[in-house]
Amino acid sequence: MDVEGQNSNHQNQDTAPQMSKGLRRALIVLNCVLMALGNTGGPLLLRLYFRSGGKRQWLSSWLETGGWPFIFVPLLITYLHRRRRCQLRPGNQHPTKLFFITPRLFLVCAFIGLLIGLDDFLYAYGLSFLPVSTSSLLISTQLAFTAFFAFLIVKLKFSPYSINSVALLTVGAVILGLHVSSDRPDNVTRGQYYLGFILTLGAAALYGLILPLVELMYSKAKQAITYTLVMEMQLVMGFFATAFCTVGMLVNKDFQAIPREARHFELGEFRYYVVLVWNAVFWQFFYLGTVGVIFCVNTLLAGILIAVFIPVTEVLGVVFFKENFSSEKGVALGLSLWGLASYSYGEYRQEKDKKDKATPSDQGA
Repeated sequence: MDVEGQNSNHQNQDTAPQMSKGLRRALIVLNCVLMALGNTGGPLLLRLYFRSGGKRQWLSSWLETGGWPFIFVPLLITYLHRRRRCQLRPGNQHPTKLFFITPRLFLVCAFIGLLIGLDDFLYAYGLSFLPVSTSSLLISTQLAFTAFFAFLIVKLKFSPYSINSVALLTVGAVILGLHVSSDRPDNVTRGQYYLGFILTLGAAALYGLILPLVELMYSKAKQAITYTLVMEMQLVMGFFATAFCTVGMLVNKDFQAIPREARHFELGEFRYYVVLVWNAVFWQFFYLGTVGVIFCVNTLLAGILIAVFIPVTEVLGVVFFKENFSSEKGVALGLSLWGLASYSYGEYRQEKDKKDKATPSDQGA
């Protein structure tokens, strides 16, 4: 994986500024931390909302991207930093650009944002019927979907290791689907459980499509891709995803239901709003970290990191919500970790082979 210069998918952008090794590594670490916080805290807070009496699927899906205005804070900081640097340059008469995103990129981000909004709804609706540990295991299948769509969209090559990973993740999902009785919450019918199962798999598949689309957008952009531009694109995607869910909330009358739901929330009215706010914050951590990892490295690492935090979310779900960790879940978790290890090792071998082939030619030059 290329972490020293601009991502290999951005090689057509000759004008892209090169980052120092230290800055790039710092950005990778920062975005991995953001993904870790969002990928574990987001699902847990969303499940806490449903367990404590929340019932609004459109509201919960809105929360997943409703924190997009928080991105204005780092954007403002980078703008002030650029402006100060321009002022220190002698003879510089050009005004500091406020935004770098072009109309073409804006439209592409808007389309991807609508897909994210739909994905948010599928995920939130599915989680309303499933334990967070089960939902997390099902979401792990996004790694298989990411590999498939990356093969079609950004020409990612399959290897025996990636095929093995897809097979293991699929078997794990099937095992969970065949053993409903030990996992289904008391207030959820068998039909609702299967609906949640299907919706969560649909969310995993759709997000597996979104990740390669984001990488394709980077590679086809006819301008330099900087981290500031990445944040601007996430701002646009978050806005349109939230707008999509806002329409659903208006149709479903969720805005009128919020005060009533807060009064009957098991943890109290004040904590109801605290849960909503932190839901939005943690999910924004996840999305900003994801696009940052794709920018700094590639889609593959983003997909792997999402899968890496599955066992963490599983354990936290068992600890905080006292969820049943059945033998079927144990087998499915083992298969998902095996699939993750297989996928990661395959990519490691692939990158090592590329470096080994490149070394003789470099020495000959």
